[in-house]
Amino acid sequence: MLKPPLFLIILAFIWISCSTKATATDTNLSLSDKKATKETTVLYKKLQQLTTKGYMFGHQDDLAYGVNWKYEPLRSDIKDVTGDYPAVYGWDIAGLENDNPNNIDGVPFDKMKQFIKEANERGGISTISWHFDNPATGKNAWDNTPNSLKTILPGEKNHAKFTSWLDKAAGFFLALKDKKGKSIPILFRPYHELTGGWFWWGKGNCTPEEFKAAWKFTFEYLQKKGVHNLIYVYNTSSFNSKEAFLENYPGDDYADILSFDTYQNNDDKNGEKFITEVQSQLKIINEIAQKNNKLIALAEAGYEAIPDSKWWTGTFSKAIGDYKISYALLWRNHGWQEKEQKMHYYAPYSGQVSEKDFVEFYNLEKTLFEKDIQKVSKK
Repeated sequence: MLKPPLFLIILAFIWISCSTKATATDTNLSLSDKKATKETTVLYKKLQQLTTKGYMFGHQDDLAYGVNWKYEPLRSDIKDVTGDYPAVYGWDIAGLENDNPNNIDGVPFDKMKQFIKEANERGGISTISWHFDNPATGKNAWDNTPNSLKTILPGEKNHAKFTSWLDKAAGFFLALKDKKGKSIPILFRPYHELTGGWFWWGKGNCTPEEFKAAWKFTFEYLQKKGVHNLIYVYNTSSFNSKEAFLENYPGDDYADILSFDTYQNNDDKNGEKFITEVQSQLKIINEIAQKNNKLIALAEAGYEAIPDSKWWTGTFSKAIGDYKISYALLWRNHGWQEKEQKMHYYAPYSGQVSEKDFVEFYNLEKTLFEKDIQKVSKK
């Protein structure tokens, strides 16, 4: 029997190896919405690809306002400091359920749609949360009256009201179209910070079974309404174990990205506690994500007014470390709060004490901003 030449054996081995890798990658890229639009599927694959380069920087309400300005075309506090926009833009649709023209932070929904479209044109990515009112009491999202969530489930008192809210959300998502009429993909983060007890859907205000039922209903109802441009982000606040993180998890068929929110407090001025907690929680969700083929993210973070001039490279970057997260989003730059008599912002602006360090953070190889993800798109 003649033996094949050595170079043919090597070529065959390479082909088999590459085929195996391609299959494994394809397996990893399965969106929970099996009817997701092509653009949404492409974005999900891009999100995974980007984790090999670094993590995307995000900022809440970035294009709408900043410290001492509001609704100036193409302006951004991040762009003022770095000359570049964030890769990820955060928005919230609270107020939509009540037919308000503006959201919970005063951003007109018409402007929000325009900002999302503008960002998408440049290659930016938008994520949306929803601080919707308590349907049982009519009060805001922070009204944590026990058993409120149960009332929105099928057959319960506020189910019809809640489905009417979902109809309005569906209309909003379906209206997000690019210049070619294609639906713009959105990272949707409903029922966020679910392990905290401060929202009506949070821990202690419903059972895990009730929460899962609400999540699944929301997921299925939006798709029934024709919404297929969402990547679903499961989001907790602090947790200390795999079991705590997964207690309300609806299952791999209902979520695409695993995430949590965390903030540094004033009683932790050197950031040691923040770094330890973020590292601990990233370790837990990274293990879950690797097993379940999911992406991970730090969906909300920050240190109010950033009093530490070296916070970005000295604390925040160290907290994320070498974990391959999809994105980290900093909360909004509201500016002066008259009622609280203090400044409220989480990203630097021109002249802010951490501005120089943020530029260093921006220049790190692993931090990705809008220009960085544009480059990846063109390859």
